[in-house]
Amino acid sequence: MQIACVQLYPLEVPMDRPIRMAGETLTHAHTLLARVIDESGREGWGEASAAPLMTGETLESIAASAHYLAGRMAGQDIAGPADIAPRFDAILYGNPSARSCLETALMDLLAQRAGLPLHRMLRAGETRGRVERLEMLHMLASGELEGELAEAQRLRAQGFRQWKIKVGAGDLASDLRRVKALSQALAGDVVSADANQMLAFDAALAIAREGGASGLVFLEQPLRAGRLADMAELHRLSGMPLCADESIQDAGDIQAHHAAGAAQGASLKLIKLGGVQALTEAGRLCLAQGMRVNLACKVAETTISAAATAHVGFALGEVAWGFSMSNRYLAEDVCSVPLAPREGAVFIDQVERPGLGFAPDAQRLRGFASASLPVRELRG
Repeated sequence: MQIACVQLYPLEVPMDRPIRMAGETLTHAHTLLARVIDESGREGWGEASAAPLMTGETLESIAASAHYLAGRMAGQDIAGPADIAPRFDAILYGNPSARSCLETALMDLLAQRAGLPLHRMLRAGETRGRVERLEMLHMLASGELEGELAEAQRLRAQGFRQWKIKVGAGDLASDLRRVKALSQALAGDVVSADANQMLAFDAALAIAREGGASGLVFLEQPLRAGRLADMAELHRLSGMPLCADESIQDAGDIQAHHAAGAAQGASLKLIKLGGVQALTEAGRLCLAQGMRVNLACKVAETTISAAATAHVGFALGEVAWGFSMSNRYLAEDVCSVPLAPREGAVFIDQVERPGLGFAPDAQRLRGFASASLPVRELRG
């Protein structure tokens, strides 16, 4: 396959409503879409959203790195999936978000050329049983308990059974009330809490103990990345399973957390691992070590990343801690027919077209174009 052209689209897409997280409140998705066109005119799409507190990359830096990488890939031949990472390594160190954006687009193209849905290409050699649905994990992030209870009950009636309570942005007493009330109201579901690294140890222990008594299933990234010994001690004192997110950037981090007893599961994202192949490999490593997997998009990304992450979930065959698909929090998607949950899940029949199975609408790309960053086109 020859790369004839790469186009880069920096976007600012408004959220349906602000998402309040520990450390930031999001009103827009700042995301980069890549369109890679092969010699026969087929096009593949990839996406990477800015996450300065997770990957250290802003939209400006992702766009610059992707431009550098794409400019040196345009005109080159790609033999197959195994050829992508070595080519990238020879051009650019690190920068996982930019690499993920372009790797996903290339994999979309390769799967289309093979006539396969991407998950079937990624699944090659996998012996774990196939799953028909990925359970959707919904964020409860307003910080207003009554509204969150009403929101959860409304979505529960639609089939949702996995939840993430955002904690660490307000006072501890409020977080403890929310964790207790929501866990009890959603008894029998998979209810988690996510602090995005923003808790002191004593606060994390209080939430873990309250959650353990109320039915919380796991606590995600309560402490700053790198505090493996403290994470292990938190698990020992509370018995609460811990999910590592910001502290997982590569396979070595997964192995280190497992060895230290610092995490019993991991939240895995395309922008951290560098693409769909690396994300699939990381998920398989977790499962091989008995760790549970949460697959997540950054808040917020469009259907392009949502579909790519869903394909990885179906390739893995086991995503016990849920699938966080964040295009649901956008006021409008870039795709005219976005990937959307049915009965609280994404089903495999929704991603059975060749490649990703989704592409953005050109008019919507223009409407969400960044005011400060240009669209770029690179040819061989």
